[in-house]
Amino acid sequence: MTSIFLADDHAIVRRGLRAVLENESGFIVVGEADNGLTAVEEVEKLRPDVLIVDVMMPGLSGLDVTRQVHTRMPHVRILVLSMHEDEPYVLEALRHGASAYLIKASSIDHIVLALREVLKGHRYLSPPLTEKAILAYMHRAAASEPTVERYDLLTAREREVLHLLAEGKTHIEIGERLSISPRTAETHRTNLMRKLGLHSHVDLIKFALKRGIISNG
Repeated sequence: MTSIFLADDHAIVRRGLRAVLENESGFIVVGEADNGLTAVEEVEKLRPDVLIVDVMMPGLSGLDVTRQVHTRMPHVRILVLSMHEDEPYVLEALRHGASAYLIKASSIDHIVLALREVLKGHRYLSPPLTEKAILAYMHRAAASEPTVERYDLLTAREREVLHLLAEGKTHIEIGERLSISPRTAETHRTNLMRKLGLHSHVDLIKFALKRGIISNG
């Protein structure tokens, strides 16, 4: 029996996925989360075979959830759901450990097919994405100036603080959510602002929007 964890901030999406997957032979949903931070905590506790995660999540983005889960639990296969067909999103998901990337408009058949493919150790991209297009994009990215992206310099904790700051949380609220002191949260803010070359909260919001950490909505 393949154990699956669902991470999506929309309850109706989770209910729909659970109903469909548990109607398929060999699948069982062992847990759910409506935000990225909880998703990482619960996946680490439950150790499912597969994580299905939405790109846009409160608390911590789906891409950062993918990165943390893949780093801590490389055995977990990760299937990313997204509304974005943009090559950078797809590349980032694959680069951080996703085995599959599906557009949210994909049919149920594609989701089930993706699950069966990643369980075989294969990679799966839903139409209209193609492996050829992604490989071409990866080659173009590799041929560009080989500089380290500033975001990659942040620690996992600094990424969590960045996401919560972008959502408008105070240092006190961040401290409570991450079980750290407000002063430690402020120190992380100072460090991440320096690493990213940001000078104000407005700069931080612009960066978060540009990078897809938060949405315009």
